[in-house]
Amino acid sequence: MKHEKISIKWKIFLYLSAFVIILLAVLWLLQICYLDTFYKFVTTKTAKHVKTQAIEKLLKNSEKIDEELDLLAAKNNFAIYVTNFRGEPLYNAEYIATSRLNTLPKEAFERFYREAKENGGSAEISIKGEREAFFGEKPPKENMHNDDKALDRHMDMPPEFVQNHGQEAAESVIFVEILQVDGEEKVFFLNCVLTPVDATVNTLKIELVCISVLMIVLAIGLALLISKNVSGSMIRMSESAKGLAKGNFDVVFDGRDYREIAELSDILNYTAKELGQTERLRQELVANVSHDLRTPLTMIIAYAQAMQDLPGENTPENIQVVVDEAERLTNLVNDMLDLSKLQAGVLEKNSECFDFTDCIHSVLQRYNKLIEQGGYKILFLYDTSVWIDGDEFKMCQVLYNLINNAVNYTGEDKTIIVRQILTENKVRIEIEDSGEGIAKEDIPYVWDRYYKVDKTHKRAVTGTGLGLSIVKNILELHEASYGVESDIGKGSIFWFEMKTEKMTDESMR
Repeated sequence: MKHEKISIKWKIFLYLSAFVIILLAVLWLLQICYLDTFYKFVTTKTAKHVKTQAIEKLLKNSEKIDEELDLLAAKNNFAIYVTNFRGEPLYNAEYIATSRLNTLPKEAFERFYREAKENGGSAEISIKGEREAFFGEKPPKENMHNDDKALDRHMDMPPEFVQNHGQEAAESVIFVEILQVDGEEKVFFLNCVLTPVDATVNTLKIELVCISVLMIVLAIGLALLISKNVSGSMIRMSESAKGLAKGNFDVVFDGRDYREIAELSDILNYTAKELGQTERLRQELVANVSHDLRTPLTMIIAYAQAMQDLPGENTPENIQVVVDEAERLTNLVNDMLDLSKLQAGVLEKNSECFDFTDCIHSVLQRYNKLIEQGGYKILFLYDTSVWIDGDEFKMCQVLYNLINNAVNYTGEDKTIIVRQILTENKVRIEIEDSGEGIAKEDIPYVWDRYYKVDKTHKRAVTGTGLGLSIVKNILELHEASYGVESDIGKGSIFWFEMKTEKMTDESMR
């Protein structure tokens, strides 16, 4: 079946590539489109912080106020200017080439002072476009409130600094604060530029282009490498799974790159092993059922035709053979039906308190003829009678099937030992044979239908191949524990344990 979905290798590659592209897009968006906004936000926040620090220093009226204000302005590239209420300069620290605070015209000073007064002693004035709209094109000397030294410094500046050459469209902000210091009113100015220069933007664009190209190349290589490494084991496991789906149960899943993949590999390897075992058991089941059905049917047909064609063959012995083979077929069909009901959970348990030891005696009596004619020895070892709560008929069936299995597989001495061991509130039943034993790897499968340890072994006429499987389901129905103890060449012990019931006079009657 053809799948249209993209493979995991290329899907991982696309996810990683998309992630890098989104990162680059966000980087371009923030650094180019919103650079001005971020620059204004950060600069404004810094300016307010510096303003607070400078005002605190002014209020302390330190002897080194000039140095402290100069250090704050130089560190942050701001202009700090302090005057009295008449506009006469007291402190000046300007580190912005386009600042005009030290040459502030009287009209501009009065305007700023008035706005601050009307706003509770504080004002924030944004300046956009040409600064001459605020300061005048060429501030006259007589309107400058500055000392001679500051005036001479202004007059000696190159024209591009005085005229704000190339910066007419720049945006800046002036913070104005009216302070009371030692009973005297002082006016505090702080000027900062809010718009980054074009050279900075152009530099960032070129830098981002180089970074983007490098990141794309690295991202493609990294995405290919990661997608190949991550998907490699999955692709191999997918190929193995295709083989498993086609019936090849010898495939091996070898994904060990990651913990989850390793766990999945172990599960799939176990699944493949179990499926292979199930398939082999299925083939044996079909072969065994076919054999067990064909043999009695062949016998019945052969004897029936002989009695039909030859009048002298209609003897009681031949009729008995037909009856025996028909009973064998009936037993096989009944066992298969019982097993199906047990496995489906539709067979109910008719619990009652009964003498389990007496049940064992009754089952062993069925083998009296086998003991007399076949030379078998069946020993029952017990100390006292035991009562249990359960389905007496089904528990007798368990005992019969286990003993019958021991008879079929016991050794040349033809000895079977049945033990009843009482421990506290439990009774343990052991059925031991002296056969060839069972290999450790075969023990988990002896309870399966038609499973045979010795593939060349022919079952006894009395068996149907379903006995142990029926035993397993009946014991599980009674919530009993069970198992097998066996070694090659030492025979086998099949056992199960049941809870005992206290004996009373009423129960004994």
